[in-house]
Amino acid sequence: MVAQVRAVAFDLDNTLWDVDPVLARAEEQWLQWLRENCPRIPERFSLDELRAARMQLAAREPHNAHDFTYLRIASLAEHARECGYDDSIADAAFEIFIAARNQLDLFADVRPGLHRLRARYALATLSNGNADLGRIGLADFFSVSLNARGIGAAKPDRRCFERLAADLRLEPQQVIYVGDDPLLDVEAARAAGLATAWMNRTGQTWPVTVRRADIDVSDCVDLAVQLGT
Repeated sequence: MVAQVRAVAFDLDNTLWDVDPVLARAEEQWLQWLRENCPRIPERFSLDELRAARMQLAAREPHNAHDFTYLRIASLAEHARECGYDDSIADAAFEIFIAARNQLDLFADVRPGLHRLRARYALATLSNGNADLGRIGLADFFSVSLNARGIGAAKPDRRCFERLAADLRLEPQQVIYVGDDPLLDVEAARAAGLATAWMNRTGQTWPVTVRRADIDVSDCVDLAVQLGT
């Protein structure tokens, strides 16, 4: 199946960078902004309670559950009203969060690997998250960049992968999807007809209940080598 590939599409978080420290730092800066600008909110709600409120909102509004940006803004707006603030502070606070969310360190192999791959393949991204490739400085590598908010659905929904292939103007089997998650990335992409690559940066063991990806790679340079660039 890999022989038919004309485009390489990537997941982002934990595929091109380590997202956990990025989100932790972004959320701390967001919380610090709340302490300084609307202190009644963090005095009344702990960080865990603020996170739980976003999850509760997603449960109440399943049609918006894929949209992390909406959930963060809307839930904070509700807290603001409860604490006697104008709900516009939610948008201002989100700007603090999203700026920090896009201050990150790429894995060292990403730029060299993308340079090699784009000599032969169209490149794209498909993410459930709200990273901004323009702010990160990667947008020029990709002809298509999609996320759950823009699509209106999140992986593993096959509509995500169908939209990816459609925007690339290719058949699904002509696209290889590269991601770190065996279920959300590999199994879901394969179910939609795409070729698949598992980005296994940390030497994880593949789950025995899931059919393996078409190829396993350790980083983006390894991916370029295995795809013949």
